[in-house]
Amino acid sequence: MRSLFAALLCALLVAPPAHADSRPALDLDAATIPQLARRMDAGSLTSVELTRAYLRRIDTVDRRVRSVLAVDPEALRQAAESDRRRARGQARGLMDGIPVLLKDNIDTRSGGTAGSRALRVPPRDDAELVRRLREAGAVVLGKTNLSEWANFRSTRSTSGWSGVGGQTNNPYVLDRNPCGSSSGSGAAVAASLAQVAVGTETDGSIVCPSGQNGVVGLKPTLGRVSGDGIVPISAQQDTAGPMARHVVDAAILMSALEGRGADYARALTPDALRGARVGVWRKAGRDAEVDRVVQSAVDVLRRNGATVVEVELPYQDEIDAVEFPALITEFKHDLEAYLKSRPGVPRTLTELIAFNEADPVELSRFGQELFHEAEKAPPITDPTYREQRRTATDLARRSIDEVLAAHRLDVVMAPTNSPAWRTDYANGDAYVLGSSTPAAVSGYPNATVPAGFAGPLPIGVSFMAGHGADARVLRFAAAFERAAPVRRAPAYLPTVS
Repeated sequence: MRSLFAALLCALLVAPPAHADSRPALDLDAATIPQLARRMDAGSLTSVELTRAYLRRIDTVDRRVRSVLAVDPEALRQAAESDRRRARGQARGLMDGIPVLLKDNIDTRSGGTAGSRALRVPPRDDAELVRRLREAGAVVLGKTNLSEWANFRSTRSTSGWSGVGGQTNNPYVLDRNPCGSSSGSGAAVAASLAQVAVGTETDGSIVCPSGQNGVVGLKPTLGRVSGDGIVPISAQQDTAGPMARHVVDAAILMSALEGRGADYARALTPDALRGARVGVWRKAGRDAEVDRVVQSAVDVLRRNGATVVEVELPYQDEIDAVEFPALITEFKHDLEAYLKSRPGVPRTLTELIAFNEADPVELSRFGQELFHEAEKAPPITDPTYREQRRTATDLARRSIDEVLAAHRLDVVMAPTNSPAWRTDYANGDAYVLGSSTPAAVSGYPNATVPAGFAGPLPIGVSFMAGHGADARVLRFAAAFERAAPVRRAPAYLPTVS
C-alpha cells in the first residue's frame, strides 16, 4: 500500500500543472508528413518546434551514427518563416515547414563537397532541386555524409566513409555498414534526424542504403528530378530521389523534387495489390535470410490478392560487362564539366589526383584507382564507348520491358539488399546481392520498402516497372508497407555476433 502511495505521489510531482501545454507528444519516428501538416494547421505544432526537435536529436543521437556533416545555421529562421506563412493562411503545401537533409553532393550556397576535402570552397548557388524545395517551403536542415565521390574513387572503397565526414555507422548495429553512396541520408532518416532526406543514385546508391537502414527509397525515372548542381558520375544514370521512413513521405518529397505540379501521394491507393500481377525476381541462393524475407513478402502479396509470377531478368551479364567502362568515360567528362563551374576547386581529374596525393586524410583508408582509370578514359565521342552505352541502356530496358510484357505484369519485385556487413577498411565493402542495376541502367523507377529483418538488421524489397512508372512503383510500395508494416526504429546496438 505504501509503495502504491509513493508511486501516486511521484506521478503527481512530475506531472505538468493543469495550465501547462497539454499538446500530444511528438513521436518523430512514427509521424508522417500529412500528420505533421495537420498538427501545424491546427496550431498544436509549429515548424520551429519540429525543427528544434530534430536538431536536438542530431546533437545527441548522431554522435553514434555520424550521418550529418553540417547543420544549416539558417534552419530555425526557415522554420519561423514557414510558421508565419501558415499563420497568414499561405502555407505552400504539405512540405511547408518540413525539415529535410540533403546528401552533400548536392550544391547549396553553404557547401557541397561530395565528401572530398578538395571541394570545401562552397558553390555559387543552390542546385535546382534545392530551389524547388525552398519554393515548397521545406526547411533545409543540413547536409549528410556520403561515400566519397559517390563511391567512385576506389575499387576497394568503404561505403559511408569520406575525407570530410569520416565513417557513418548503421544505426541498427553500429559496427555494420550503412551502404552507399547515400549512406548519411539513409542512416539519418532511420535514426529520425530529419523527416525526410534526399539521396542520389547512379546504380544502387539510393536503394541499397535505404534497404540496409530500414527505410523507404525511390530511385526515380531518369530526368524526373533536375541534375543541375549535383556532383556527377554520369548524366546517363544519375538521379536524385527521396528517402523516408514512410512511403507517403517519399511520395510527397518526390512531388516537391520534381515540381511541375506532380502529386505522387494521390496515387497511393491502399488496395493496389488486389488483382495485380507481380513478377518476383528472387535472386535466390545467395543469402538464406534474404530468401526467407522474400518468401515472406511473396506470402504478403498473395494474401492481399496479387498473382505472383516467378521471373528472371535476362541480359544481366551482358549489362555488367559494359556498364562500368561506359561509366568511366562518362565520369571523366561529366565531372570535369561540373568542376569548371565551381570556383576555387581543382578543375580536372589530374588535379584531383594530385590533391589527394598531397592531402593527409584523403588516401588514409583506400586509394583512387578509379580516378587513375578515368583519367585515361577515351572521350564520349569514342565509338567503343558509344556502343557500350547503347548496349547497356538497351539491354537494361529490354530486361524489364520484355519480362513485364511476356507475363502481363504490373511490377517486378526483388530483394533490395542482404544484411549489412561489418565496416572493414582492410577489405572494403562486402556486397552479397542487390537488384538495382536493371532500373539504374535503363533509367526506370525503383522503389524499396522495408520487408523484414535478419536478426536486428533490415532487409528491403524493391518494386520496379517501366519508363515513367514512378507513381506505380510508389503505389505498390505503399500497399506492401500497409500490408506488412515491419519497420521498427533502430536500437543502436554496438555489435552483434
